[in-house]
Formats: sequence, C-alpha cells, structure tokens
Amino acid sequence: MPAPYSFAEIAQTLGAEVQGDGTLTVARLMHPLEASKPDDLIFIMDPGLAARLNESPVRCAVLAEGIEPPEGSLDAWFHVTRARFALAILMDLFERMPHAPPGVHPTAVVEDGAQIGADVSIGALAYVGPNARIGDGCILMPQAYVAADAVIGDHCLLYPGVRIGEEVILGDRVIIHYNAAIGADGFSFVTPQMASHEAAKTGGDTVSATLEGIYRIASIGTVRLGDDVEVGACTAIDRSNIGTTVIGRGTKIDNHCQIGHNVRVGEDCLLSGQVGLAGSVRIGNRVVLAGQVGVADHLSIGDDAVVGGGSGVWKNVEPKQVVAGYPALPKTEALRRETDIARLPRLLRGMATLRKQVAEMRQRIDE
Repeated sequence: MPAPYSFAEIAQTLGAEVQGDGTLTVARLMHPLEASKPDDLIFIMDPGLAARLNESPVRCAVLAEGIEPPEGSLDAWFHVTRARFALAILMDLFERMPHAPPGVHPTAVVEDGAQIGADVSIGALAYVGPNARIGDGCILMPQAYVAADAVIGDHCLLYPGVRIGEEVILGDRVIIHYNAAIGADGFSFVTPQMASHEAAKTGGDTVSATLEGIYRIASIGTVRLGDDVEVGACTAIDRSNIGTTVIGRGTKIDNHCQIGHNVRVGEDCLLSGQVGLAGSVRIGNRVVLAGQVGVADHLSIGDDAVVGGGSGVWKNVEPKQVVAGYPALPKTEALRRETDIARLPRLLRGMATLRKQVAEMRQRIDE
C-alpha cells in the first residue's frame, strides 16, 4: 500500500504502541535534518537530534528505545527496540520502485524461443537471448542484457547495464544493480612450461622461470544465484571453468566486488565494497567480509566468521573466527601487532638515547 499512511498504521506494522494522536497522516519518510513539512515522518536514533525536535515542523516521529522527545515537540510518537531493523521495515513502506511500464518496449529485442512470464517489464534497448526464461513479475530496465539460455526467477530486478551471461541462473527476487556482470569468463590461463608466478610459490626472492606462451583456459561452466541475492553496481561474478560458481540464498554483495571462477559463497553472507575472492574460494554461511578484503585462491572461510576491512586472507579461517589485518590474523593478535608497531618509534628513540648514554660512559672510562 503506497503512502500516505496514518501514524497508527505505521506503528502497527512495527508492532509498536502510539503515544499521542495515531490518526495523524504522514506522506514521506525524511532525514531529521531535512524534514520540512508537518506530514513528514522522521526516525531518530541520536539523542542529540531528539533535543532539536522543537526546531522541526514535523509532528510524528519514530524513536529508538530510551530516547524521549522534548515536551510539546511532537503530537505522536512511538519507540522501537532494534532501531536499525525497524528502520529497514519502515523504509520498505516508503520505497519507490523504479519506473517500469508493463510489457516489452518497442526497442527491446526478445529473440525467438525466449519465454517471458506474466506481468513482466522489459525496458528500452534491453535484450533477451534465445531460449532465455524470464520469470513472472520481473523488471528488466533499459539496456539490460540477458544472454541465451539464461534463467531469471520470479520478481527479479535488473537495473540498466546489467549483463547476465549464457546459462546463468538467478533465483527468485534477485536484485542486480547498475552495470554488474554475472557470468563473464574466469581469469584462467596456463603456460606450456612452469611460469614465473608458479615458481615464486616455492622459490626465494627471485625466479628462473618466465611467463611465456600464455594459453587461455575456457570457462564452460556457469553461475547460479540463490533466492533473495542482491548484487551491487559494477560487481563481477565469473562463471566457473567447469561446474558452477554459486552465491547462496540471501547473500548481499556490495559495489565493485570481484568474485572469481568456481567460488562458492554460502547463505546470508555480507560482502562489502571492493571485496575480491580469487578462484575456488569457499565461503561458509553467514560470513561477513568488510570492505577491501582480499582472499587468496583455494582458501575456505568457515560459517559465521568475520573478516575486518582491508584484510588480506592468506590461510583458512575457522568458523566463528574474527580476523583482521594484512596478512589477516586473529583479531586480538592483529590488534597486538598494530600496538607493537605503533610503539616502534618510541622504542627506537629510546634505543638511540641509550646508545648515546653508553657512548658517553665509554668515553669517560677511556679518559
């Protein structure tokens, strides 16, 4: 149901009890510092912002538990416990879906053999390849591309510039943001003889082998995304060499991530911006990878593990383990290492002072 809503309807959605006049109507959800109309609704998690409610024209607000409005500043409010989760539900009420007229735009191309479900929107200059299947209620925005034999589940949303490769499979309610590529070839090459990067794994600081005669390894596998997966803008998920690159149900991937060939990511994972997973990595369920995490090839990260931002994962991570740093170490060890590094300048100054004192003592002894 689109806005406007009565404040009582919003409280009911969040399972909260209204304080004040629940019949008041709210038309839009706004940031507390940007609200400008009496029928704007604001959500306050910062006590400092609550203290400024007397300066705001709004009459209704949702407040995090423990925050009270100044007397007379609001006509209606209610409290929520898990504030960010409540905000997510609230934003669902006010979300505006992208403009997507029903049917197939005259400039779109739908090849012979493609199957188009009910209530589908295919935008201008979009392409659907032969024998591809588009599920019910899907939205393919302008210039989206779905290759031959790809399968798109029900109620998926593909933003402009999305590229879905041949035989790629998307589950239901998948969202792919601008210019993401699902199903490009993996970065797989080989040389007739041992190459320099292979020799470097077992050698010292130099290599005798060379990188010569690079031969492409074809990617004949595919990619499968589970239900409710979301993929950010400009992210690439490569198809496997043989078999399937898999992203599990409910996993959310941020912008500018690189998922290599033959990777398997579990369910309900969070991968933040610029995460890079090399080929054949195994990620368990409910894993969190913060921004700019890099994971070397053929490693595994266990269920419920958390990897801190900017970490370089160079060995397997155990389930429920928290690691951080470059190279990644258990969190307490990584923090101790950083603390020790921070102490080095003071230690070096102390050593310089000590050397000077020793030199002066020797000089006095010699005299």
